[in-house]
Amino acid sequence: MKLGARAFKTGLATAIALYVVGAIDFTAGLFAAAIAAASSIQPSIYRSVQTIIEQAQANIIGAGLGVILVMTVGNEPFVIGFGIVTVIGICMLFKMKEDTTFIAIIAVIAIMEFSSDPFIEHAGIRFTAIFIGIVSAFVVNLAFLPPKYETRLFEQINQTNNEIIQWIRVTTRHLSDQPALKKEIKRMQEDLTRIEQTYLLFSEERIYSRRKGYQRARKLVLFRQLIQTTKKAFNVLQNLHRMDYEIEHFKSEINDKIIDEIDKSLHSHEKLTLMYLGRIRKKEVDPLERLSQPDISSLVDSLMERYEDEENDRMKFLPLASNLLEYNNELNHLRKLLISYQHNK
Repeated sequence: MKLGARAFKTGLATAIALYVVGAIDFTAGLFAAAIAAASSIQPSIYRSVQTIIEQAQANIIGAGLGVILVMTVGNEPFVIGFGIVTVIGICMLFKMKEDTTFIAIIAVIAIMEFSSDPFIEHAGIRFTAIFIGIVSAFVVNLAFLPPKYETRLFEQINQTNNEIIQWIRVTTRHLSDQPALKKEIKRMQEDLTRIEQTYLLFSEERIYSRRKGYQRARKLVLFRQLIQTTKKAFNVLQNLHRMDYEIEHFKSEINDKIIDEIDKSLHSHEKLTLMYLGRIRKKEVDPLERLSQPDISSLVDSLMERYEDEENDRMKFLPLASNLLEYNNELNHLRKLLISYQHNK
């Protein structure tokens, strides 16, 4: 089991909150402070700033409601339950997030919990303890700089690309172990979801320089296209996996053409990745460029002609043909963006 930075940050924030609350002798609020700290850790500075504002508001709402209910109705279990339902409704009205709503719920429970202390003093201690927990998490979020999401994002995209490309090459030659590939496809779907999450974190990073902001916007567009191209390659792999038996029984010349054109597309994809990394000279002229360019349209036309009188076979092939065309279009778009990006770098 691998523990990430967030796990250590959560533990540290909780420890800091407990030390601070203990130091000022607010022992009645230890549990509330710990829960608030543990639920306030965020993966980016932008989210940390956003979270501390929202959770401070939630703490005020929850504590205020708890005080009103205790002073007017009491703190019977039924009343506490009513208070929780009410505070959830208020948070939904203000469109607060789930973790923010959770802080409001903790505030209601902490304030309305029975205590032998004078109520106002008890409420003040619990309210302050929750706020200390929130601030402790915010300080830890700022002290421990988040990872460079740009580097992490490209590494995730590149690794997933390489795996997809390897599996496509094996599958087009009908060498893949189908159960193993099925498991890998499921795992790669999860990898694509993680890539989207990392992209979101990368896009949330704030740049305050106008010039750097413009460069950042262009990079976001480029990364979005890298992800889109990877998704199209993954769709091709899924269809090849589903149609492995049918493709294997195509005529040998058609099968060879499929392998040849898909290999050209994969070669283009790999070349574009190297181009982004700066491992291909910008002004390099490749004398084999035309020969290595995929001609998916020609492949689709050939297959349509081959199965012109066999409607069922044509319908089976159409999803793969559509995926190949979309993949090729995304590769062409990625090439244009890369050329533009490197030209204005």
